[in-house]
Amino acid sequence: MPTYSSLDYPPPILDIEASGFGLGSYPIEVGIVMPDGSSWCSLVKPEPEWQHWDPSAADVHHITRDNLERHGRSALEVADALNDWLEGMVVYSDAWAHDYTWLNRLYDAANRTPHFKLENLRALLSESEAASWHELKRQVALGMILQRHRASSDARLLQSTLKALKQQAAVA
Repeated sequence: MPTYSSLDYPPPILDIEASGFGLGSYPIEVGIVMPDGSSWCSLVKPEPEWQHWDPSAADVHHITRDNLERHGRSALEVADALNDWLEGMVVYSDAWAHDYTWLNRLYDAANRTPHFKLENLRALLSESEAASWHELKRQVALGMILQRHRASSDARLLQSTLKALKQQAAVA
């Protein structure tokens, strides 16, 4: 699998919105942004046994369970689409521990195996880059004027922040 030690092209980024945190939480939306800037996003229709719902999480992502039932794709459809998009790649997430767990829940429900590897975005950052990450991300977000806190928007913000961080490092 290719790795992205040289960020001439940004790596693919994955973000997941979930029903909440902790035991019983599950993915409700998955978004990716590819190295060329193309993106894909899908709501995930909850499995019958996926009942956990945290209203405070819903206040952040503004996705209702009814909307998931009406517009979400099955775990199988989402897992297959992710495999098609990300085949053989190393994909990065800023919330690796959570996203890894939710991705496993999705793939278990679909009875599939991921055809890509999920890594922690932090692995791409030096100590000084990690220290400036949150402030730069806030600045990049202000410049992007994101319409919503959703998976594909968050993935694009992460990728844009990573690009800006690496560009700063190249100039310094």
